[in-house]
Amino acid sequence: MTVRSRLRPADALAVGTAGLGARRVRATLSALGIAIAIAALVAVLGVAESSKRQLLDELGRQGNLLTVATGQTFDGRPTPLPLTAQPMIARIPPVLATTAVGNIDDATVRRTERIPPQNTNGISVLAAQPSLPGTLSAHVLRGTYLGATAEQFPETVLGFAAARSLGINHVDAQTQVFIAGRYFTVIGVLDQVGVAPEIDTAALISFGVADHLFGLGGVPTRIYLRVDPDQVAAVAAVLGPTASPENPRDVQVQRPSDVILARIQAKGAFVGLFLGLGAIALLVAGVGIANIMVISVLERRAEIGLRRALGARRRDVAVQFLLESALLATIGGVAGIGLGCLATLVAARFAGNPVAIPPEAPLAGAAAALLVGALAGLYPAARAARLPPADALRTL
Repeated sequence: MTVRSRLRPADALAVGTAGLGARRVRATLSALGIAIAIAALVAVLGVAESSKRQLLDELGRQGNLLTVATGQTFDGRPTPLPLTAQPMIARIPPVLATTAVGNIDDATVRRTERIPPQNTNGISVLAAQPSLPGTLSAHVLRGTYLGATAEQFPETVLGFAAARSLGINHVDAQTQVFIAGRYFTVIGVLDQVGVAPEIDTAALISFGVADHLFGLGGVPTRIYLRVDPDQVAAVAAVLGPTASPENPRDVQVQRPSDVILARIQAKGAFVGLFLGLGAIALLVAGVGIANIMVISVLERRAEIGLRRALGARRRDVAVQFLLESALLATIGGVAGIGLGCLATLVAARFAGNPVAIPPEAPLAGAAAALLVGALAGLYPAARAARLPPADALRTL
């Protein structure tokens, strides 16, 4: 009577590891496919979470910002608000701070007077108050902001995109731009203002100079206000009648943080798309492992037959090849998790976002790799287990 052997877990692991070690190049290439797919999945989740964390932080800082305007004319120019709009809005108790800008129509911004007037790169000219950086949480990237001197002399502060369009990378006493037929000294450049993109593409001058040179008359076209975070909805409801009692329906009240919410939702949609592509890559890698294991069964027919002749059960042979497939995928999964975390770190640092890798991303990556490896090894393992010992031994 033949005594059937029993394959202990430690022995099964040793046999499976030895099988992979005997074919290192093939095993490495197969694991690499899994690693790339898992790295893509982890990186997508990590980069998306890092970007989302940045947007949520910005949402927390900008959620209490409101803007007031009265629409545009037929030619696209913003219509002015009443002179009393800003003082009346500032009297609303939950309002913490206000600032206003006034659009200067038909004012072109060029690097020099030699540049044709039509080449303005979409840069507008806005009269701005000294309270603008504090109200919008804007930071001066280079130089200084408009001060008392700017109320008397032609000085300007450029938005981030405007400075880039004009090719201005530094600010000194000789840095000038040509605005509406007159040279203005550039005294500063603002950093990006995500909640107010119109500031990024503008050249800011003082209301005093705007009144003197362009006859603005101190009339604002847009008002920004910071509100008690718990009273945003209540303040927004009364801004129309407060800003323009005669025509409250013409007043447009907006919450710039809604743009941030839209960006968060858009990123969520792209995450789903990239996860789908990563899942397809993982499926392709699993098919590659299954193909490699089938070839391995064919090449090791003699080994299988000898083990069966020495008393190994079918289940032992099946476990051996199933374990090899799972080990191969697990090795690739672990490598992929490391690569994905590294890619997230590099991408977050490059974009200036906080590094945030959701804990479920590495766990999901490891589980997906193990599952794919197990499924990929089912057919090769079953085929090896069904191989008749006599037929297999004939290959010796």
